[in-house]
Amino acid sequence: MLAENVLVMSNQLNFYIPIQALIITFVSFILLFFFISLFVSYVLRSRKLIDLIKGNKKSKGEPKANLFLTILAALLIGIGYAVALIVEGVAVVVALLPVVIVVILGTYLLFTQLSVYLIRKIKKNDNIFWKKTNMILLSDLAFRMKDNARTFFMVAIVSTVAFSAIGTLFGFQTFLTEGLKNRNPYTFSYSAVEQKEQDIELINRTIKEEHMKADQEQTMLHYYEIAQDSILIARESDFNRFASLLGEDTIDIQNGQVKVVEFTGNEFGQTEELLEQAIELNTGVSLKPEEVIYSRALPATDSYYLVSDQDFEKLPASKREEYHQVWQVTAGEDNIIPASEKLAEVLSPGEFYARDYDVYQLNKQYGLVLFVGLFIGIVFFVSAGSFLYFRLYADLDEDKQKYRSIAKMGLTEKELKKVLTRQTALLFFTPILVALIHGAVALTALSHFFYYDLTKISMMVLGIFLVIQIAYFYIVRFFYTKQVKTVL
Repeated sequence: MLAENVLVMSNQLNFYIPIQALIITFVSFILLFFFISLFVSYVLRSRKLIDLIKGNKKSKGEPKANLFLTILAALLIGIGYAVALIVEGVAVVVALLPVVIVVILGTYLLFTQLSVYLIRKIKKNDNIFWKKTNMILLSDLAFRMKDNARTFFMVAIVSTVAFSAIGTLFGFQTFLTEGLKNRNPYTFSYSAVEQKEQDIELINRTIKEEHMKADQEQTMLHYYEIAQDSILIARESDFNRFASLLGEDTIDIQNGQVKVVEFTGNEFGQTEELLEQAIELNTGVSLKPEEVIYSRALPATDSYYLVSDQDFEKLPASKREEYHQVWQVTAGEDNIIPASEKLAEVLSPGEFYARDYDVYQLNKQYGLVLFVGLFIGIVFFVSAGSFLYFRLYADLDEDKQKYRSIAKMGLTEKELKKVLTRQTALLFFTPILVALIHGAVALTALSHFFYYDLTKISMMVLGIFLVIQIAYFYIVRFFYTKQVKTVL
């Protein structure tokens, strides 16, 4: 059902059992476990049996952090972040691989060196270390961080991949759909060198047959040769009629004034070039543009000039003209897609545009990529959670023994729950918070590449994953605390 909605499918997906996929998966995992068992056997052969039996009872010694590697960890991550946030456009692609390598190395050193260094500094602060139950938490926290460093590193990187992949897919879809909506702000648009009455009549008849109501406007667009380029020059009255249809502010232009209109959302327009040019009237007067305004009213693919009606009449003959008519549906919006499908089958794609239908088609084509990416991202995220879950339970017997001894010294059940909550929270949220920061930086760099603000998408994706992780934390904490309490 989820796939049907994401893929924008009209037909249902039938249930079936993929025998070939099951066989391939089963055989692949059998081979994987076989090679892992051979590797583990090879490693264990080089160790003495007594060391394997008593390995967990040996003192590991106080974990120490190398000051140089600690500083290097901060520098690598800082440099990676700085480059990712500074570069724009094509430079993002060029910087991608170096930044990824630098941040991955910095992340590894963050968990193996920097975390241990910070914990040692905190333990030396008597006000923190001797406060209530902090001693119990901090006494072996450095050991845990050192032992779990590789797990934390893997979880952070895998989670970052999941966040970035899903955020990128959703961001790219939003970028494309918003681009379509900006380029085609009207429900229906019709543009042609010559007006075809039968086409206009068909559109109006279809709107009526589908029980819709629509406001409409029409005009003739005039293009002039300026600086060896074809530039649209529009009159004030035409612009204001179309702007009113969109609910935009109208413009008051005095005679002798020229404004440059930049299409809203178009970051690559030739506005700067137009500001440097002048418009020559038949009277010999040159009009210099004074101001830039932003609008989606007229369907120009690039920036254009806007002049008063009186000055427009004084312009020389245009290089080419184009008929343009738009419809903005005000009632019966539910029938827009069926009506668009009917019109798209008859009218030429280069002349007829239907905003909602174009977005619908885009989502339909993009749905498969989005669904696969979403599925893979969720698998990565679940695998990261599984790493943490099994790593936590690997220390269960040791924790039972430790807290049973401490309970004999007067540790209450409330204090035990508090210590376990902090311990579990550190295990679960340390790599996830690092991954969230990595993901936020990665999506910010992506927004610089597209020149499109992905803040809303980034917050939504990262926020959803954080909420899932919080829920997962509370579930695991409940069962883990229950296990430890059994020995008290």
